Amino acid sequence: MLRELLIATTNPGKVREIRRVLAGVPQTLRSLSEFPPIAEPDEHGATCAENALLKASHYAAATGLPTVAEDSGLFIDGLDGRPGVQSARYPGETYPDKFMSLYRELASNPRPWTARFLCAAAVVDAGQTLFTCEAAVEGEIAPEPRGAHGFGYDPIFFYPPYGCTFGEASDERKLAVAHRGKAFRLVREYLRERRQQQNGARGL
Repeated sequence: MLRELLIATTNPGKVREIRRVLAGVPQTLRSLSEFPPIAEPDEHGATCAENALLKASHYAAATGLPTVAEDSGLFIDGLDGRPGVQSARYPGETYPDKFMSLYRELASNPRPWTARFLCAAAVVDAGQTLFTCEAAVEGEIAPEPRGAHGFGYDPIFFYPPYGCTFGEASDERKLAVAHRGKAFRLVREYLRERRQQQNGARGL
């Protein structure tokens, strides 16, 4: 039975979003900040799904806890899907630096600069993969960064149905449609169904 679940990310923005989506699950949610520092794994996967599973397996082995991890990226059509799985490692010391690098690459491409955010999540316990999923949200790269909400690439990701970037949307509005919100709602559904099945097996 999964009584606890470790959220395996050191990104405070991601922790905040994941906790918000998973609120109410029957597991006690733990974070890496509750443990001594753990060396990060080498994210050598070719896809977000591979990296999510790699991270979940790494932190589950290090802590002995059932673990959920995610990997996400920004995939821009005009750049052949880049930065994609390398989004966090795209050139630039800060995200504004990364934005400028992307705008330089996109300068010769006609707009709209269509793009999508993709999130893959994996739940691992005791060396066993319990659940995996992926989710995406379609949008465009805005002509310039806008908004102070969110984190990462949110200020340059324009979501046409809202008429604004994710950097301009509240956490609640963003999570309702964003890749990470979609993926972790699937994780939440899995966790609740698993508990119901376990209770049913015990005749509770």
